[in-house]
Amino acid sequence: MTIGQIARASGVSARMIRHYEDTGLIPAAIRSDKGYRYYGEQDLHRLRFVRQARKLGFSIEQIAALLGLWQDQQRSSKQVKSLAAEHIAKLDQRIAELQEIRATLAQLIQDCRGDQRPECPILENLAWGETPPH
Repeated sequence: MTIGQIARASGVSARMIRHYEDTGLIPAAIRSDKGYRYYGEQDLHRLRFVRQARKLGFSIEQIAALLGLWQDQQRSSKQVKSLAAEHIAKLDQRIAELQEIRATLAQLIQDCRGDQRPECPILENLAWGETPPH
């Protein structure tokens, strides 16, 4: 398969496929005499695995570890479960951070009169990191 064909079949853009090759996440493609990249079924399965892992929010480093585990027939499921549990803990932390950001922004919106006056606590917060000194 060419890069365009595998991109369509895997749901991963050609640009991301090249990036994954550059970072070593997937092996470099076989090249034709003219320099075209060619991929096989194994590459397709690997790219689909990567796409699904990215959809679940795993980092490139985590995906590399998961790929290694996926290919290791001697792995223990405990290793995979541990990696996934660590990921959930990081997601929970990020969710808490986003909820805090949302609460702050919601309060700023509530405090903003939204009228013809120039005063705006949203802009003041961005400029000062808090309510400006008076």
